[in-house]
Amino acid sequence: MTMAKPKPRTLGWQVSFVLLGAIWGCSFWWIKLGLRAMSPVDVALVRLAAGAVTLLTLTAITRTPLARRLSTWGHLFVLALLLNSVPFTLFSYSETHISAVLAGLINACTPLSTLIVALFILRQEPVRPTVMGGLAIGLVGVLVVIGVWNGFGAGQRLGIIACLGAVVCYGFGFTYARRHLAGLPDNPIALATGQIVCGTLQMVPFALAFGHFDAIRPTSSLLALGALGVLGTGFAYVLNFDVVRNAPATVASSVTYLTPVFAVIVGIAFLGESLSWNEPAGALLILLGVAISQNRFRRRVRRPAGELVDEPA
Repeated sequence: MTMAKPKPRTLGWQVSFVLLGAIWGCSFWWIKLGLRAMSPVDVALVRLAAGAVTLLTLTAITRTPLARRLSTWGHLFVLALLLNSVPFTLFSYSETHISAVLAGLINACTPLSTLIVALFILRQEPVRPTVMGGLAIGLVGVLVVIGVWNGFGAGQRLGIIACLGAVVCYGFGFTYARRHLAGLPDNPIALATGQIVCGTLQMVPFALAFGHFDAIRPTSSLLALGALGVLGTGFAYVLNFDVVRNAPATVASSVTYLTPVFAVIVGIAFLGESLSWNEPAGALLILLGVAISQNRFRRRVRRPAGELVDEPA
């Protein structure tokens, strides 16, 4: 009599998945608190510096070697511009004009931005009817979430433009990473560490030129900046690596759906921000468009042997 093998535990990546969505969702709350003590440039620098220290410590503990090739460091430098130093500064600046809730919801446009860059600029993806339909729905969602019919004041307009600029940077960054870093033999944590170190170095001259540090800083701001760097820019990379490595591919990229939920919850609960009807409605349209463009709606069919498989709807 043979005993059935116990099923492997699957709790690990689910916990990492939820924590990752929570950390990235809380980042907009932490940015808002950090801005009470520092300028947007300083917030971006402290966030990157704390993340760099966290990741360097992790690589030292695990004895993970950093990238050795100069060409790899060149790619990491470009990636740090597109995914870290520029968008982090833009998001920090945006929250001097708009709520953390709205910034978190606009961030949900990142998969749409990545798709637009891959489709029409770099031409890395084929144009399919489902992709175009999902893209159209998502773009309508963007217009709804920012409430274009209400008009904007000058400050709010600048904040929204800064958020959208950050999202566009993410779109170029993810497609650049796919093209230039996907096949490298380096450990993902080593690549993440190099990227964040490059981003920190990029921010130093701008912080010296344009930043300001208050003599007396609120304790909540310092704690928020620590969490933003250590968790949001350091530990989150480890969680993301765990999810990508252990979760199904379709699940690993679904953290996009979870992040705005946490951004809304903490923005309302801890910052006292309000939520207009169009913001969640637009976010749902954005996420629906993302789901359609990624072909996530599939119907299940049965093969002759009885195996259930997913088939595009």
